Amino acid sequence: MKYNYEWTLKDAKFTKDKGKVFSCFACGGGSTMGYKLAGFDVIGFNEIDPKMAECYIKNHNPKYQFIEPIQTFKNRDDLPRELYDLDILDGSPPCSSFSMAGNREDDWGKEKKFREGQSEQVLDTLFFDFIDLAKKLQPKIVIAENVKGLLMGDARPYVSRILKSFSDAGYRVDFKLLDASRMGVPQKRERVFFYAVRNDIECETIDLMGEQPFIDLDFNEPIITYGEIEDVDAPPERLFPSTTKMFPLVVEGGNFSDVHPKGYFFNYNKVHRERVLNTITAHTNGGGSYHYAVMRGLSKKENCRGGTYPQDYNFINQKHKYMVGMSVPPVMTAQIADRVHNQWLKGIK
Repeated sequence: MKYNYEWTLKDAKFTKDKGKVFSCFACGGGSTMGYKLAGFDVIGFNEIDPKMAECYIKNHNPKYQFIEPIQTFKNRDDLPRELYDLDILDGSPPCSSFSMAGNREDDWGKEKKFREGQSEQVLDTLFFDFIDLAKKLQPKIVIAENVKGLLMGDARPYVSRILKSFSDAGYRVDFKLLDASRMGVPQKRERVFFYAVRNDIECETIDLMGEQPFIDLDFNEPIITYGEIEDVDAPPERLFPSTTKMFPLVVEGGNFSDVHPKGYFFNYNKVHRERVLNTITAHTNGGGSYHYAVMRGLSKKENCRGGTYPQDYNFINQKHKYMVGMSVPPVMTAQIADRVHNQWLKGIK
């Protein structure tokens, strides 16, 4: 594997010689850590949630920090000069409005917030605020991540709007659905990545496909099963009564809905030792993956391994499941960042 899923911040060697990155919707810094692993210098971040920002600052000590809505941030006229000379502008606009596990169409156009302390905002327009920022800063490359549901059903027209907005901002753009489990990440996590190159950038590889920038994003890392990341020392824990009642009836690798009389609890599952972990979710009030035999959810060590978070990450008072579930796995971003550097940035004329 190119990057190890189990690592620590204290032992990591961040060379910072591949280019400058600024991260938006940064959460706890999942993508930031990926860029750092790949050798980039992440000089700052924007995040609306002060609690997430506190974790980001504690673990990354950024040069620039903007803890405010992106709508406010993009309209600032006092941004540092360095932000107008970025190699990569990175962003993961909140995407629950498009998730197949959410309310989708019923939530489109409505103001909502993820958690206490955040400002309300219309989530399905944040991607366009992010592109507005790209138009203002004009980085060489823009990389944005979103859920698989963006490509499905009535959400698909949003992709056309995104592509047109990038074009209007002065970028050639394309996108690809990637599965983290084929990129050295011990969980099945499918995400859409948009990658855009400024129109005036000349590079032999970029120009091969004309209007759509070409980059090889096919990864064939071996699957990492749950058995390889299992925390064998994790103790049992107290579960909700309904979960406790069903737990012994669910087979290894099975779903709790299989044993519920009405098919409820479809987002609860038991892991299988010989299969890759399901997507780590941010839900902290139940749901997600449970051990195949011991009555417990995923331990902190397992969530960090599955999400490729550093084992010594300081979550402060945040729940590790929420933070990891909200984040782009660092190794997933590192794999993409490495390709961007080797295939694009190194060849820019």
